[in-house]
Amino acid sequence: MMKLNKALATVALAGSVAAMSAPAMARDTISIVGSSTVYPFATVVAERFGTKTDFSTPKLESTGSGGGLKLFCQGIGTQHPDITNASRRMKTSEFELCQSNGVTDITEFRIGSDGIVIASSKEAENLDITLEQLFLALGSKVPVNGEWVANPNKNWSDVDSSLPNKPIRVMGPPPTSGTRDSFNELALAAGCDELPEAASLSKDEHASICESVREDGAFIEAGENDNLIVQKLIGDTGMYGVFGYSFLEENADRLQAATLNGMIPTAEAIAADEYPVARSLFFYVKKAHVGVVPGIAEYVSEFTSNAAMGQNGYLKDVGLIVPPRAALMDLMDKAESMPNLTLDELK
Repeated sequence: MMKLNKALATVALAGSVAAMSAPAMARDTISIVGSSTVYPFATVVAERFGTKTDFSTPKLESTGSGGGLKLFCQGIGTQHPDITNASRRMKTSEFELCQSNGVTDITEFRIGSDGIVIASSKEAENLDITLEQLFLALGSKVPVNGEWVANPNKNWSDVDSSLPNKPIRVMGPPPTSGTRDSFNELALAAGCDELPEAASLSKDEHASICESVREDGAFIEAGENDNLIVQKLIGDTGMYGVFGYSFLEENADRLQAATLNGMIPTAEAIAADEYPVARSLFFYVKKAHVGVVPGIAEYVSEFTSNAAMGQNGYLKDVGLIVPPRAALMDLMDKAESMPNLTLDELK
């Protein structure tokens, strides 16, 4: 009887999803959207999954973390994505958007770590910079004589004479990117907080000043494709770029990383949260689609397997800073039980 009830429940769920999906056609391929940083890792998993199982290879789109979560939270049904990747944790506002659109059952997977680097061509003058100096170079407003004004610094040397005497030109991700969110919070805001003038800012002022990138051309938005930034840096020794550590590793023969707060980014420093701009990576699963779109549970199991994310796993080989064994065991348990994410966990 329990098996019959479970079967009937599955049929009912499939029916409700199909009804909510109209006029969309049913599909047998997993749809994944989200972070450009997580995209390369998810692509490797998807290709392995498609090769070693009878399921179709999942379809992935690099939409940025914010863009992916917006798509993910639009509703239940096969016209909406099944999984979204993110290079930062889901915001409470995004969780509430999901809930309001009927996406009430979500499982969160923290899949490892990454660091945000400031990189340049190996032919360029490398940066040795503090987070405070980085904020003074890229913040939309900076303090001058006790007043917050539009950033007047044109050259790096205007910030500090120890920095290169050349124009501040940095290419980075757009506001929809989780990398941009993390950069604003972990790099800019942290640098802003080193300034004595920041202590008197209200919460709203802090958010609008300390986490805002200048818009006068010194910071150039490059879209969601980090490889475009890499290619630009290789061809322009006056440009610096902001992206995830994994892209630096992929291009270590051509690019170099700036020293931030006296530290060069390494996998070990990022995993230990010693590097100042380290962050966690995630993906989120829409549980209502499990059992309706074939292979979701099996894809999650592959992603969280020892073969993928173990200390000798294939994701480590392509640059993911994998979780320690205890955390990986917890991920495997979570893949089995698929617990619901709660609002309290995000606060």
